Amino acid sequence: MAGINTIKSASIAVIGSGYWGKNLVRNFYQLGVLKLICDKNKNVVNQFKKQYADVDTCLDLEEILCHEDINAMVIATPAETHFALAHKSLSAGKHVFVEKPLALTEKDAQQLVKLAEQNELILMVGHILHYHPALIKLKDLINSGELGKIQYLYSNRLNIGKIRNEENILWSFAPHDISVILMLLGEMPESVYATGGSYLQPKIPDTTLTTMDFPSGVKAHIFVSWLHPYKEQKLVVVGDKKMAVFDDMSETKLLLYPHKIDWLDRIPVASKEEAEVVPVPKEEPLRAECQHFLECIKNKQQPRTDGQEGLRVLKILQASQASLDDNGCNIHISSHLKKKKESMPSAIVDAVKKDWFAHESAYLDADVEIGESTKIWHFSHILSGSRIGNNCNIGQNVVIGPDVTIGNGCKIQNNVSIYKGVTLEDHVFCGPSMVFTNVYNPRSEISKMDEMRKTKVKRGATIGANATIICGNTIGHYAFIGAGAVITADVPDYALMVGNPARQIGWSCRCGERLSEQLECLSCGRKFMKVERHIEEIGAVS
Repeated sequence: MAGINTIKSASIAVIGSGYWGKNLVRNFYQLGVLKLICDKNKNVVNQFKKQYADVDTCLDLEEILCHEDINAMVIATPAETHFALAHKSLSAGKHVFVEKPLALTEKDAQQLVKLAEQNELILMVGHILHYHPALIKLKDLINSGELGKIQYLYSNRLNIGKIRNEENILWSFAPHDISVILMLLGEMPESVYATGGSYLQPKIPDTTLTTMDFPSGVKAHIFVSWLHPYKEQKLVVVGDKKMAVFDDMSETKLLLYPHKIDWLDRIPVASKEEAEVVPVPKEEPLRAECQHFLECIKNKQQPRTDGQEGLRVLKILQASQASLDDNGCNIHISSHLKKKKESMPSAIVDAVKKDWFAHESAYLDADVEIGESTKIWHFSHILSGSRIGNNCNIGQNVVIGPDVTIGNGCKIQNNVSIYKGVTLEDHVFCGPSMVFTNVYNPRSEISKMDEMRKTKVKRGATIGANATIICGNTIGHYAFIGAGAVITADVPDYALMVGNPARQIGWSCRCGERLSEQLECLSCGRKFMKVERHIEEIGAVS
């Protein structure tokens, strides 16, 4: 392994090697400590096998936990998986570096912090700006009094870039800015309020403006957006002596403005001065962050961005989200948790005691059953009598029930309603805004629930975005319903369906790829044979 500055006491596995994870892979490899790369995407893993031939790869976290030669995990997966992966890793005796946010609830974050302390392990959160040389210098300038008394900060993190549907812009962009403002000021805010706008997807803000009021009298604004014509990452700190500007998109990262305010005849007049360039080392912040993690493992020291720091950021994120949900109301940090617990439905309060998660804006009726490791996201409603299996992911604005049964490992994307009469077996995928019906010829002025027709979706089937399933039909095992298709009849196992009304254009493999004319999958190698009007996998065990 061709590494530099190797710290022998660390042996690293990176879990999740996509959008950001590939940068962590590169850095830990160059530091000479990368032992294994784990990603559930087989194509991604195969690419890394070619790029890093001397590093092991795998598709499943469980394979890593039993590796005694790996003592540290780096987690760069979607935010909703952070708690479960970090908890398993810490429980297995591994040090953990987890990208932001540490978890999605304060209770989960506290559990991780406690677990790391009990097992005497390092828990570090990926708040990269703490390791940026320009911001380290800015912190020194503030502490030395160079800027005078700090009065005001504002941060812009703007881009036209990666737009998500599993989290809003606040949770995607703002953690970095919250973290660095807390670091620069060295105090927690007294109150937070936030407003935002949802333009691309209902109830998923694309822009937010968060205001934090601090006990010292300082006020801070954070503006984040993924609907901006150009990329901007800028932080302005206003003191009564000087003003500082950190611009991560500029070659000159840190500037000081020695502007003054003179009073002429009791009128304030600005006296502008030329900016002073503050020299800072040209170092990659991510490399410094990775190096710091390794040093903490070697020297058994607390990271700059440890679990407690991640917990503080999470408190502000939750308070900001609560303000967003309540049209920008002022949320007092000290009393936020108590208020939240008192106002939450009892089913959601119980959720934190179980091995599953429901976002605080979701609503669960009293008599529902939720399986282990299932996640239920923003504004979703699980109606009475419904049963959801293990390891399911229920997206935003989803309605399930009443009396609906959903199997294990199902993924229900945003804006889907699963009505009474619909049953999903294990590992069914429902794409965004697809539609189930349960009455064939409904009328508003005539109740026809006694005419309800049942619909069953069998194991492994995929239903694409905006598809419609007319009630009374069965979707076969591993069938693939294309986006926008309208299903008006039963669908055979493995059938590939498109159009309105839907017609079969071929066969789909268990892995989701289209089969060849010889009924072979060129991706995973499975082979099938025709049996009357359907196909069966050769050698499969039913």
